[in-house]
Amino acid sequence: MVTLEAAEETRLARYTYRLRVSSTASAALLSEWDRCRWVWNQCVAESRAAHQANDTCGPARLDKMLTGWRGEHEWLRQGGSVPQQQIIRDFAKSRAKALKDIKAKLPIRRRAGMPRFKRKNLSAPTLNYTRRGFRLKDGRLHLAGKIALTVVWSRPLPAAPTSVRLYRDGLGHWYAVRRAA
Repeated sequence: MVTLEAAEETRLARYTYRLRVSSTASAALLSEWDRCRWVWNQCVAESRAAHQANDTCGPARLDKMLTGWRGEHEWLRQGGSVPQQQIIRDFAKSRAKALKDIKAKLPIRRRAGMPRFKRKNLSAPTLNYTRRGFRLKDGRLHLAGKIALTVVWSRPLPAAPTSVRLYRDGLGHWYAVRRAA
């Protein structure tokens, strides 16, 4: 019985909430997405260049490159570092899955493909924030980069969220998916 309770305590639950986004916040979210998309595309380019040179390109190396990119580009520093670091983590997961499928010799139709460039009009905006990149205050979601969003609370959270993923659907509505322990 103890192990069952311990297993239940470690489960993560996901809660999806609709966001009311002002025009200013929408512009800020989209510019944050543009910066994250640029970081993703740089990761793809660096990964391909490393493959051509028979070199490795892991998340630690990409994090160091992100520090350099933020030093070189003022517009990249204007955004939060948390979603940019998380996009590198997402890239690393995607690349690792593709390499695992290749190593396992799965049929091509079942393989996860190598990460590709994200195009502005073809990829839906998605931003990930860890605990240090957001906070809840007075029923609002405050993100790194001074972005405040109004949340439509359909139900209360049972615990403090551990991470937040923001995404925009095809109709232009923004949602927050929260993971809580």
